Amino acid sequence: MRKLFLPVFALLFLVQICNAQTLFTFGNNQVAKQDFLRNYQKNTINKKPDMSEKALREYLNLYSLFRMKVREAEATHIDTISSINRELNNYKKQLSKNYLTDDEVNNKLYREAYDRMKEERHVAHILIMAPPTLNPTDSLVAYKKMDSLYKAITTKKADFGELAKQFSEDKGTKDRGGDIGFITSLQTIYSFENAVYSTEVGKVSRPFRTPLGFHIVKVLDKRATRGEIEVAQILISAPKSKGKVGYEEAKKKADTILGELKNGVAFEDLVKKYSDDRYTNKLDGKMPRFGVGKVSPSFEDAAFALNKLGEISQPIETEYGIHIIKLIEKFPLKPYDSLQANIKRTVENDARAQTAKDIYFNKVKAANGFKDYPANLEELVARIGSSIPDTGKNANTFKASDFDFMNKSLFTLSNVNYSQKDLMAFAETITRGRFLGPRQSVAKDLYTMYVQQVVTDFQENKLMDENEDFRNLMNEYRDGIMLFELMDQNVWGKASKDSIGLRNFYEEHKSKYMWDAGFVGSVYHFKTEDAMKKGLSTLKKKKATDEDVVKAVNNEQTPDAITIQQGHYEFAKFKEVAKENIANGKLSDAVKNAEGSYTVVKANEIFDGPNQKSLEDARGYVVAEFQDFLEKKWNEMLRHKYPVKLDDAVFSTMIAK
Repeated sequence: MRKLFLPVFALLFLVQICNAQTLFTFGNNQVAKQDFLRNYQKNTINKKPDMSEKALREYLNLYSLFRMKVREAEATHIDTISSINRELNNYKKQLSKNYLTDDEVNNKLYREAYDRMKEERHVAHILIMAPPTLNPTDSLVAYKKMDSLYKAITTKKADFGELAKQFSEDKGTKDRGGDIGFITSLQTIYSFENAVYSTEVGKVSRPFRTPLGFHIVKVLDKRATRGEIEVAQILISAPKSKGKVGYEEAKKKADTILGELKNGVAFEDLVKKYSDDRYTNKLDGKMPRFGVGKVSPSFEDAAFALNKLGEISQPIETEYGIHIIKLIEKFPLKPYDSLQANIKRTVENDARAQTAKDIYFNKVKAANGFKDYPANLEELVARIGSSIPDTGKNANTFKASDFDFMNKSLFTLSNVNYSQKDLMAFAETITRGRFLGPRQSVAKDLYTMYVQQVVTDFQENKLMDENEDFRNLMNEYRDGIMLFELMDQNVWGKASKDSIGLRNFYEEHKSKYMWDAGFVGSVYHFKTEDAMKKGLSTLKKKKATDEDVVKAVNNEQTPDAITIQQGHYEFAKFKEVAKENIANGKLSDAVKNAEGSYTVVKANEIFDGPNQKSLEDARGYVVAEFQDFLEKKWNEMLRHKYPVKLDDAVFSTMIAK
């Protein structure tokens, strides 16, 4: 046993030493080989990293400078700037959403959704409306009404369909006895789906609540999934306004179409000739592929009853008219691996996501000794009800300070107490000191929100300590925004704001900022020949200005008949009018452009050779080069301040042999 223990211990010790190896120092700061490699490999994410000595040294030069700048940002306390802290906190909250979840629970939800997709269920329901905003008293009334319907069906054998017609508040299904048709997974609210798939065929679920209100569902039938199907259709509309006559006309037209099909006329040609569906009649009648619950049940059944590719149905009646359907292709349910990404996206955007989140948070609470004190919450709720005025100018308003005397604990988490007055401070922030709605209900909702925020903040902070991936991403983002601020202070912003430094830099390098041969003047663009003639007529008048020609040519009907650009142009870059056609103080001949417009030039000054650009003319170039100058100077200062010492032995272990 001793012989086995020593090598294992030695191996673990060596692994720890390896992970902690210092690759280089800059000043008094150490950088581990592990950190260097993680960043190097991350920057070559889509290809195999080049582990040659040359490539590693080049990156080491860049990375060491990056670490110096981050250290300088820390030394100047850039991380204490409030705007940077806000940005970091916002990023932390966004990033943590991907980590504050339970992968095992999520995977079970994805698999559950897929397994349910294998089966379609025919359901009917009764709905009694009770939205979340309904006060508790009225919600109870709605629940009791639903419970009485449930008992009438299950104990007194009342007919589900008849009760649906009498009492259901779902206008879309009540006239059909609550019949929804066949549905499958990911088509309804999760709580509704759960009721459907946990109820046996022929049975009725217990009352349950969704954001719409209280439901009971009856499962009428079930079948294996049909998958999806692609069909083409010819639709003959039968407007309800025409009544029975309209339907008979549509039926006769359908018979005519069937006759032409038997005589060999192509389905696609008949679509163009007869179909009233403006969405598909230009697509040979092709509809987007669909599965259960996406189209009228009679249309769906007729489509899936077709078996051979190209097979054509008999006329089918729906609320839209009469359809003739042609089978293009059937698509069975794909394997789980093929659908997992799509299922994951859907699950993360429906109520299942909250289910997973609730399970995760309950685990966090249990692991960290969460304990609540309901009596203290009820005491606070009662105080809210009695102390906040109902009428007057201060109706429904409160101040958190009014509750400072309420120090009893509402809950504890990781041995930290969160009191009644803490909740009211949170409530004032959320509600801006105003209670709207039933006080008891609002107060308890705020309590739930407060607990969730406390647990979220607690777990976010633990992520930095417990999750290396999260910690690395946060540190990278922190380093990035600090470096951006530091660069702005020392390079980008400085180059723009230091007008004296910029002027001096320009004067020292002004020979670089030259105009090539060209001209200074106006370039006139006329939209039409008439505009050109009118414009030239005005320009040739004595003392005519550019403003005069604009007034003469442009009007309300053609406000852009002429546009004028004034500036310094270089012959090598200006191609609209030939150089030899441009003369000092004169108008050039009009040049007709490919699209029918005309260009005319008036040069006020011509330069046959290079001439000096002013600082304003060259400002963009000067600022960019001044920034480069400042950055190089700053980099030199940092390298002098933080000298790099490389451990050659550690460095050599990274080089590919």
